Amino acid sequence: MSKICQITGKKAQSGNNVAHSNVRTKRKFNVNLFTKKFYWVEQNCWINLNISAAGLRLVNKIGLDAAIKSAVEKGYLNA
Repeated sequence: MSKICQITGKKAQSGNNVAHSNVRTKRKFNVNLFTKKFYWVEQNCWINLNISAAGLRLVNKIGLDAAIKSAVEKGYLNA
């Protein structure tokens, strides 16, 4: 399972761990992902989404149907 939000398209970013001696080593900043089950009223079915905390807020703000349509247009979700 890839660590990508299906609504916002957020994915892991790379960066550095910086030690006290200023030695830098590579690390990843992962996305705050959840596997969440939603009831999609327009299609009359349940769907499972890998969704970030920001994506969950977006679904609460604009609604599930609008968020899915936006994600499909941007290519984050294949529905």
